[in-house]
Amino acid sequence: MTSLRRVVLLALVLVVCPSVYGQQLTVAAASSLRPTLDYLVDAYKTQNPGHQVEVIYGSSGRLMAQIINGAPFDVFMSADMEFPQNLFDEGLATSAPVVYGLGRIVLWSAHLNAADMTLADLADNNIRRIAIAQPAVAPYGLRAQEAMTAASVWEAVQSRLVFAENISQVAQMSQSGAADIGVVALSLAIQPGLVERGFYLIDAAFHQPLEQGFVITNRAAGNTAASSFSLFLQSDIARDIFQSNGFDVPGKPTADQ
Repeated sequence: MTSLRRVVLLALVLVVCPSVYGQQLTVAAASSLRPTLDYLVDAYKTQNPGHQVEVIYGSSGRLMAQIINGAPFDVFMSADMEFPQNLFDEGLATSAPVVYGLGRIVLWSAHLNAADMTLADLADNNIRRIAIAQPAVAPYGLRAQEAMTAASVWEAVQSRLVFAENISQVAQMSQSGAADIGVVALSLAIQPGLVERGFYLIDAAFHQPLEQGFVITNRAAGNTAASSFSLFLQSDIARDIFQSNGFDVPGKPTADQ
Protein backbone atom coordinates (compact mmCIF):
# COMPACT_ATOMS: atom_id res chain seq x y z
CA MET A 1 0.00 0.00 0.00
CA THR A 2 1.40 3.38 -0.97
CA SER A 3 1.96 6.02 1.67
CA LEU A 4 -0.67 8.20 -0.05
CA ARG A 5 -3.33 5.47 0.30
CA ARG A 6 -2.40 5.05 3.95
CA VAL A 7 -2.94 8.75 4.54
CA VAL A 8 -6.32 8.62 2.80
CA LEU A 9 -7.47 5.60 4.82
CA LEU A 10 -6.32 7.17 8.08
CA ALA A 11 -8.28 10.31 7.22
CA LEU A 12 -11.40 8.21 6.62
CA VAL A 13 -11.00 6.50 10.00
CA LEU A 14 -10.60 9.80 11.81
CA VAL A 15 -13.39 11.65 9.99
CA VAL A 16 -16.04 9.10 9.02
CA CYS A 17 -16.07 6.84 12.09
CA PRO A 18 -16.70 9.57 14.71
CA SER A 19 -19.48 10.92 12.51
CA VAL A 20 -21.15 7.51 12.27
CA TYR A 21 -20.75 6.87 16.00
CA GLY A 22 -22.27 10.27 16.73
CA GLN A 23 -25.51 9.13 15.10
CA GLN A 24 -25.79 5.91 17.12
CA LEU A 25 -26.46 5.30 20.77
CA THR A 26 -27.27 2.44 23.10
CA VAL A 27 -29.62 3.10 26.01
CA ALA A 28 -29.60 0.95 29.15
CA ALA A 29 -33.09 1.29 30.62
CA ALA A 30 -35.02 0.12 33.65
CA SER A 31 -37.66 -2.48 32.80
CA SER A 32 -40.41 -0.15 34.04
CA LEU A 33 -39.76 1.89 30.88
CA ARG A 34 -40.96 -0.87 28.57
CA PRO A 35 -42.81 0.04 26.32
CA THR A 36 -42.76 3.75 27.26
CA LEU A 37 -39.20 4.12 25.97
CA ASP A 38 -40.16 2.42 22.70
CA TYR A 39 -42.68 5.23 22.14
CA LEU A 40 -40.07 7.82 23.11
CA VAL A 41 -37.52 6.39 20.70
CA ASP A 42 -40.06 6.42 17.87
CA ALA A 43 -40.81 10.10 18.55
CA TYR A 44 -37.11 10.92 18.81
CA LYS A 45 -36.29 9.19 15.52
CA THR A 46 -39.09 11.09 13.81
CA GLN A 47 -37.23 14.27 14.74
CA ASN A 48 -33.80 12.73 14.08
CA PRO A 49 -34.26 10.25 11.20
CA GLY A 50 -30.54 9.63 10.79
CA HIS A 51 -30.01 8.47 14.37
CA GLN A 52 -30.03 4.83 15.44
CA VAL A 53 -31.11 3.92 18.98
CA GLU A 54 -30.73 0.49 20.59
CA VAL A 55 -32.40 -0.16 23.95
CA ILE A 56 -31.29 -2.77 26.49
CA TYR A 57 -33.78 -3.37 29.33
CA GLY A 58 -33.03 -4.78 32.77
CA SER A 59 -33.04 -4.02 36.49
CA SER A 60 -31.39 -0.72 37.35
CA GLY A 61 -28.86 -2.29 39.73
CA ARG A 62 -27.74 -4.89 37.19
CA LEU A 63 -27.40 -2.28 34.45
CA MET A 64 -25.33 -0.02 36.70
CA ALA A 65 -23.02 -2.93 37.50
CA GLN A 66 -22.62 -3.66 33.80
CA ILE A 67 -21.68 -0.04 33.10
CA ILE A 68 -19.10 -0.12 35.90
CA ASN A 69 -17.66 -3.24 34.28
CA GLY A 70 -17.36 -1.60 30.87
CA ALA A 71 -20.66 -2.37 29.11
CA PRO A 72 -20.98 -0.20 25.97
CA PHE A 73 -23.97 1.88 27.07
CA ASP A 74 -24.26 5.57 26.18
CA VAL A 75 -27.29 6.61 28.23
CA PHE A 76 -28.47 5.02 31.49
CA MET A 77 -32.16 5.50 32.40
CA SER A 78 -32.62 4.21 35.93
CA ALA A 79 -35.74 3.52 38.00
CA ASP A 80 -34.25 5.66 40.77
CA MET A 81 -31.73 8.45 41.27
CA GLU A 82 -29.28 6.55 43.47
CA PHE A 83 -27.80 4.30 40.78
CA PRO A 84 -27.11 7.08 38.23
CA GLN A 85 -25.83 9.28 41.05
CA ASN A 86 -23.39 6.51 41.99
CA LEU A 87 -22.07 6.48 38.42
CA PHE A 88 -21.62 10.25 38.47
CA ASP A 89 -19.91 10.16 41.87
CA GLU A 90 -17.50 7.50 40.59
CA GLY A 91 -16.62 9.60 37.54
CA LEU A 92 -18.40 7.29 35.10
CA ALA A 93 -21.00 9.80 33.87
CA THR A 94 -20.57 13.14 32.16
CA SER A 95 -23.06 15.10 34.28
CA ALA A 96 -25.31 14.82 37.32
CA PRO A 97 -28.52 12.76 36.93
CA VAL A 98 -31.61 14.42 35.48
CA VAL A 99 -35.11 13.44 36.64
CA TYR A 100 -37.42 12.28 33.87
CA GLY A 101 -40.42 11.17 35.96
CA LEU A 102 -41.75 9.51 39.08
CA GLY A 103 -42.90 5.91 38.94
CA ARG A 104 -45.92 4.45 40.74
CA ILE A 105 -46.69 0.92 41.89
CA VAL A 106 -49.95 -1.04 41.74
CA LEU A 107 -51.42 -4.40 42.66
CA TRP A 108 -52.19 -6.41 39.53
CA SER A 109 -53.48 -9.95 38.99
CA ALA A 110 -54.53 -12.06 36.04
CA HIS A 111 -57.29 -13.84 37.97
CA LEU A 112 -57.98 -11.89 41.19
CA ASN A 113 -59.92 -8.64 41.12
CA ALA A 114 -57.01 -6.46 42.16
CA ALA A 115 -59.00 -3.28 41.54
CA ASP A 116 -61.10 -4.08 44.64
CA MET A 117 -58.12 -4.97 46.82
CA THR A 118 -55.74 -3.04 49.07
CA LEU A 119 -52.33 -3.91 50.51
CA ALA A 120 -54.08 -5.22 53.64
CA ASP A 121 -55.65 -8.00 51.55
CA LEU A 122 -52.20 -9.47 50.87
CA ALA A 123 -52.22 -10.87 54.42
CA ASP A 124 -54.90 -13.37 53.31
CA ASN A 125 -53.25 -16.80 53.22
CA ASN A 126 -55.47 -17.80 50.30
CA ILE A 127 -53.14 -15.66 48.20
CA ARG A 128 -50.31 -18.17 47.91
CA ARG A 129 -47.69 -16.34 45.83
CA ILE A 130 -47.01 -12.61 45.70
CA ALA A 131 -44.48 -11.40 43.13
CA ILE A 132 -42.24 -8.38 43.61
CA ALA A 133 -38.98 -7.30 42.00
CA GLN A 134 -35.82 -8.12 43.94
CA PRO A 135 -35.37 -5.14 46.31
CA ALA A 136 -31.56 -5.38 46.22
CA VAL A 137 -31.32 -4.57 42.50
CA ALA A 138 -34.72 -3.17 41.48
CA PRO A 139 -36.01 0.13 42.93
CA TYR A 140 -39.60 -0.94 42.26
CA GLY A 141 -39.05 -3.99 44.43
CA LEU A 142 -37.65 -1.85 47.24
CA ARG A 143 -40.67 0.44 47.06
CA ALA A 144 -42.96 -2.60 47.15
CA GLN A 145 -41.23 -3.72 50.35
CA GLU A 146 -41.57 -0.23 51.84
CA ALA A 147 -45.27 -0.07 50.96
CA MET A 148 -46.05 -3.47 52.47
CA THR A 149 -44.08 -2.55 55.58
CA ALA A 150 -46.06 0.69 55.92
CA ALA A 151 -49.30 -1.30 55.53
CA SER A 152 -48.12 -3.72 58.26
CA VAL A 153 -48.30 -6.80 56.02
CA TRP A 154 -44.60 -7.33 55.20
CA GLU A 155 -44.05 -9.91 57.93
CA ALA A 156 -47.26 -11.73 57.03
CA VAL A 157 -46.29 -12.16 53.38
CA GLN A 158 -42.62 -13.12 53.78
CA SER A 159 -43.09 -16.84 53.20
CA ARG A 160 -45.28 -16.26 50.13
CA LEU A 161 -43.09 -13.81 48.25
CA VAL A 162 -41.57 -14.77 44.90
CA PHE A 163 -38.85 -12.51 43.56
CA ALA A 164 -38.22 -11.42 39.99
CA GLU A 165 -35.04 -9.77 38.76
CA ASN A 166 -36.94 -6.79 37.37
CA ILE A 167 -40.42 -5.31 37.26
CA SER A 168 -41.22 -6.66 33.77
CA GLN A 169 -40.67 -10.18 35.09
CA VAL A 170 -43.09 -9.44 37.94
CA ALA A 171 -45.77 -8.67 35.36
CA GLN A 172 -44.90 -11.83 33.43
CA MET A 173 -45.11 -13.98 36.56
CA SER A 174 -48.48 -12.48 37.45
CA GLN A 175 -49.80 -13.01 33.92
CA SER A 176 -48.60 -16.61 33.66
CA GLY A 177 -49.96 -17.73 37.01
CA ALA A 178 -46.53 -18.23 38.57
CA ALA A 179 -47.80 -15.66 41.09
CA ASP A 180 -51.36 -14.98 42.22
CA ILE A 181 -50.74 -11.24 42.33
CA GLY A 182 -47.84 -8.87 41.79
CA VAL A 183 -46.69 -5.40 42.76
CA VAL A 184 -46.28 -4.03 39.26
CA ALA A 185 -45.27 -0.69 37.79
CA LEU A 186 -48.22 1.49 36.81
CA SER A 187 -46.40 2.13 33.53
CA LEU A 188 -46.82 -1.58 32.73
CA ALA A 189 -50.29 -2.07 34.23
CA ILE A 190 -51.87 0.52 31.93
CA GLN A 191 -50.59 -1.13 28.76
CA PRO A 192 -52.78 -3.32 26.50
CA GLY A 193 -52.88 -6.88 27.79
CA LEU A 194 -52.78 -5.79 31.43
CA VAL A 195 -55.01 -2.73 31.73
CA GLU A 196 -58.11 -4.78 30.90
CA ARG A 197 -57.81 -6.59 34.25
CA GLY A 198 -57.76 -3.40 36.31
CA PHE A 199 -55.42 -2.61 39.22
CA TYR A 200 -55.16 -1.00 42.64
CA LEU A 201 -52.97 2.13 42.72
CA ILE A 202 -50.85 2.06 45.87
CA ASP A 203 -50.80 5.35 47.76
CA ALA A 204 -47.47 7.09 47.08
CA ALA A 205 -47.34 8.05 50.78
CA PHE A 206 -46.66 4.37 51.59
CA HIS A 207 -43.16 4.45 50.11
CA GLN A 208 -40.27 6.73 49.24
CA PRO A 209 -40.73 8.58 45.92
CA LEU A 210 -39.81 6.54 42.87
CA GLU A 211 -37.87 9.44 41.39
CA GLN A 212 -36.30 8.20 38.17
CA GLY A 213 -33.34 9.75 36.38
CA PHE A 214 -30.83 9.37 33.58
CA VAL A 215 -27.18 10.14 32.88
CA ILE A 216 -24.93 10.15 29.84
CA THR A 217 -22.01 7.81 30.43
CA ASN A 218 -18.37 8.70 29.85
CA ARG A 219 -18.38 6.46 26.78
CA ALA A 220 -20.79 8.89 25.10
CA ALA A 221 -18.92 12.08 25.98
CA GLY A 222 -18.44 12.90 22.27
CA ASN A 223 -21.63 11.30 20.99
CA THR A 224 -23.90 13.92 19.45
CA ALA A 225 -26.87 11.52 19.40
CA ALA A 226 -26.55 10.94 23.15
CA SER A 227 -26.57 14.69 23.77
CA SER A 228 -29.53 15.15 21.44
CA PHE A 229 -31.45 12.30 23.08
CA SER A 230 -30.77 13.79 26.52
CA LEU A 231 -32.34 17.08 25.46
CA PHE A 232 -35.28 15.25 23.91
CA LEU A 233 -36.02 13.42 27.19
CA GLN A 234 -36.53 16.83 28.80
CA SER A 235 -38.80 18.16 26.04
CA ASP A 236 -42.57 18.72 26.27
CA ILE A 237 -43.12 15.89 23.78
CA ALA A 238 -41.23 13.44 26.00
CA ARG A 239 -42.94 14.69 29.17
CA ASP A 240 -46.34 14.08 27.57
CA ILE A 241 -45.30 10.53 26.61
CA PHE A 242 -44.06 9.81 30.13
CA GLN A 243 -47.30 11.10 31.65
CA SER A 244 -49.57 9.19 29.26
CA ASN A 245 -47.71 6.01 30.17
CA GLY A 246 -48.19 6.16 33.93
CA PHE A 247 -45.33 8.33 35.18
CA ASP A 248 -45.91 11.38 37.33
CA VAL A 249 -44.20 14.37 35.73
CA PRO A 250 -43.43 17.59 37.64
CA GLY A 251 -45.88 20.32 36.68
CA LYS A 252 -48.50 17.88 35.36
CA PRO A 253 -51.45 16.10 37.04
CA THR A 254 -50.46 12.96 38.97
CA ALA A 255 -51.92 9.47 38.65
CA ASP A 256 -54.08 10.17 41.74
CA GLN A 257 -55.78 13.17 40.12
